[in-house]
Amino acid sequence: MIHFNVPPYVGTEIDYIKEAVEQHKICGDGMFTKRCSQWIEEKTGTGRALLTTSCTHATELAALLSDIGPGDEVIMPSYTFVSTADAFVLRGAKAVFVDIRPDTMNMDETLIENAITEKTKAIVPVHYAGVSCEMDSILDVASRHHLLVIEDAAQGVLSKYKGRMLGTMGDFGCYSFHETKNYSMGEGGAILIREEENVERAEIIREKGTNRSKFFRGQIDKYTWVDMGSSYLPSELNAAYLWGQLEAAQEIFDDRMKSWKNYYEALLPLQEQGKLTLPAVPEGCEHNAHMFYVKARDLKERTALIAHLRDREVQAVFHYIPLHTAPAGMRLGRFCGEDRYTTKESERLLRFPLYYGMKEEDQKQVIRSVYEFYR
Repeated sequence: MIHFNVPPYVGTEIDYIKEAVEQHKICGDGMFTKRCSQWIEEKTGTGRALLTTSCTHATELAALLSDIGPGDEVIMPSYTFVSTADAFVLRGAKAVFVDIRPDTMNMDETLIENAITEKTKAIVPVHYAGVSCEMDSILDVASRHHLLVIEDAAQGVLSKYKGRMLGTMGDFGCYSFHETKNYSMGEGGAILIREEENVERAEIIREKGTNRSKFFRGQIDKYTWVDMGSSYLPSELNAAYLWGQLEAAQEIFDDRMKSWKNYYEALLPLQEQGKLTLPAVPEGCEHNAHMFYVKARDLKERTALIAHLRDREVQAVFHYIPLHTAPAGMRLGRFCGEDRYTTKESERLLRFPLYYGMKEEDQKQVIRSVYEFYR
């Protein structure tokens, strides 16, 4: 079976985990946590990066820092993972969904302004497949309406928009280091903080509402409970695993990009024949080869293609069920405007196997199987 995903592993991770154990420091904010945070800051140019236990928790932390609360509304796409909405509805806010663009599967920036009410507090662009939303337009709308921007860049580590790293343009950015992502710590994430004024409170919330970080830096002689918070700090063992991958980040990036380009070039004739649709990367966007997807004609064809590939031992999978059609989405959110593309396009999309170290012969088998189907 050619698996859809194989978690990345470069070979140094176990050595670094052993090093953390031998230093008798396996809870968070040790040497490896600091290395990973510094790497993110240097690579992205963000003001501050803090590792978290997941991208979900990074987004929850952003919601707390944004003082999102009951009665607030937060604008986001419906075509996203549940965590995007969970972080805000947990604070009592309502998720307001807008339609997507069919080319990138990202939130349609031209529809955001119509979704704004006096209750709107923030806009949450989700950079699907590591391809940026149209951030200039989104930031302009947010500025004119005095709204916060929280980037869900779970899939966007090392992707760019007009030269700027995803996750660095909004007030807060959220990364994922889940096992399905380009760089992994099993479960984990990071919050990127643009403004220095938000850093101290972020540290406090992340450390269960205490000023423990200041204590460890020697800024105070004891720490205490000063704000609400939770345990968003990942284990040093997870950070040690991640550090091995961040050291090899360019190698992983290049390997994935090679596979992505192989798919695109091999399947381009099928798009030219009108058989399927390939991913679109708008001008000004530099993606990170997070995933390779195609779109079949409709749900029936997609189902048949997935079954065909499975019979040939290729694991291809569809993606999100639009949140506004889910029971919780109906209860905790609302769709603004017409669902022209969200449901229709989501029913066409399927993702092919793509991971670091994927064998060329396996990729050729996927491509051959797709051509067999369309013949």
